Amino acid sequence: MDRRNFLHTGSLTGLGLLAASLPGMSISGSADPLEEATIAQLQEQMRSGKTTAVALTRAYINRIRTIDQQGPTLKSVIELNPDALSIAASLDNERKQGKIRGPLHGIPILVKDNINTGDKMMTTAGSLALEGNKAATDAFIIRQLRNAGAVLLGKTNLSEWANLRSNRSTSGWSSRGGQTRSPYILDRNPSGSSSGSAVAAAANLCAVSIGTETDGSIVSPASVNGVVGIKPTVGLWSRSGIIPISATQDTAGPIARTVTDAAILLGALTGVDAADAVTKESEGKSHRDYTSFLDKNALKGKRIGIEKSHFHVHEDLAQAFRTAIDVLKAQGAVIVEVDLMKAMEPTGGNAEFEVLLYEFKDGVNRYLAGTNGKNRSLNDVIAFNKAHASATMPFFKQETLIESNSRGDLNSQDYKDALKKTLSSRQIITDMMAQHQLDALAGITNSLAGCIDLVNGDYYNQPSMSTPAAIAGFPHITVPMCSIHGLPAGLSFFSTAYKEGPLIGLAYAFEQATHKRQAPAFRKDLLG
Repeated sequence: MDRRNFLHTGSLTGLGLLAASLPGMSISGSADPLEEATIAQLQEQMRSGKTTAVALTRAYINRIRTIDQQGPTLKSVIELNPDALSIAASLDNERKQGKIRGPLHGIPILVKDNINTGDKMMTTAGSLALEGNKAATDAFIIRQLRNAGAVLLGKTNLSEWANLRSNRSTSGWSSRGGQTRSPYILDRNPSGSSSGSAVAAAANLCAVSIGTETDGSIVSPASVNGVVGIKPTVGLWSRSGIIPISATQDTAGPIARTVTDAAILLGALTGVDAADAVTKESEGKSHRDYTSFLDKNALKGKRIGIEKSHFHVHEDLAQAFRTAIDVLKAQGAVIVEVDLMKAMEPTGGNAEFEVLLYEFKDGVNRYLAGTNGKNRSLNDVIAFNKAHASATMPFFKQETLIESNSRGDLNSQDYKDALKKTLSSRQIITDMMAQHQLDALAGITNSLAGCIDLVNGDYYNQPSMSTPAAIAGFPHITVPMCSIHGLPAGLSFFSTAYKEGPLIGLAYAFEQATHKRQAPAFRKDLLG
């Protein structure tokens, strides 16, 4: 949750030919074939025999060791998969036999460390309290990922407990993984809670990655790290096997350097899961291939509701927003100014936070009870943190965990009242879109990255666009919009349930008209 809203070694064998055909420069100025490589480019290199899944996996591991564990020390990857090379080798053998599973065949992917993988890797939500927790089985979306032929490269760091531990936490910090840093300016906060997934995609440490979101945790870090992030409709991707915060708001989703790559990953992981009842609602509404919606002319004739309060933010960000609107107009969109944030006021106050406190207690206790670790309840986690405070709580405490643990069950009237309030957002958004005949709503995803501050915790300025779609369970996509003083910011599009396809079209049209994605510079600070 974004709180503004509450290993293996390997050589580079086989990469000489790859380097000759994929452009890019590394942080040292030497050619790096992985930099800004797309799924299609990597697939073409494997198809032509110029590289292999094993060679790609080795190269990404080498890059992780070079700039994530050393050098800029991004700390975006919390654990490498010891089976990654063997998975890649098996997929190379399939390719030799003429079996290609799809566009993700042999593609190395990183996933957030709150998603179960039934292998040698741990699933900890970044918490030392869960260190050693190895899931017996894959989460549903990980099974889909393996079936699609992806190489599970490793797991990414995150804001511990997905940023639901303290009201003074620092995004991107976990007791297990340390502090993830922005690859653009290293003393800047990468946002969260999918900090590692966004940073890893931005820094070219994987082809694409997977994050999770309750409110802002995909789109916010994607925005400040200059990448594309899709928070799907709640129900498009299964949540079973994912350490939960909220049954009504949680979802996993893709993070990528291009809209095309995000669309490829989105379709591959859809599917109805008997262990997550809400996925039943996706029947007949989901797609296995969202690339069919990629259309450079998708903005033509579309009516886009623009959040007018975003004209009154940081002057450089507001100007970038105006420039983006000019692009939308030039591409044929009809712009309608709306005041969505004001319309959403009846859903506000403390209602969302109350829902999360109740649902986290219920969900995490269910999850922990099914693990084989020592800490099998929220009570146990709180006690562990207290007993190991110097390691688990060196900068901030766990008052949010304690507050959640004090709540009753989901039959509580306070919970029901709060949930009714937040779910009213669905009708508010639907009514606004109908009133103005809108195809989508748009605005600045969030503010520019602040500095890492482990003493005082996160600080944010307006704007933020994540909460309306988050509490409604609606889809939301962010695409790079600008860079200000070397700090990226994204443009958001969102709509009503299961409208991922049309939103991907809008984002793709904007992306192709602007090409605002920039590879990170790994600057020490704003002046360096």
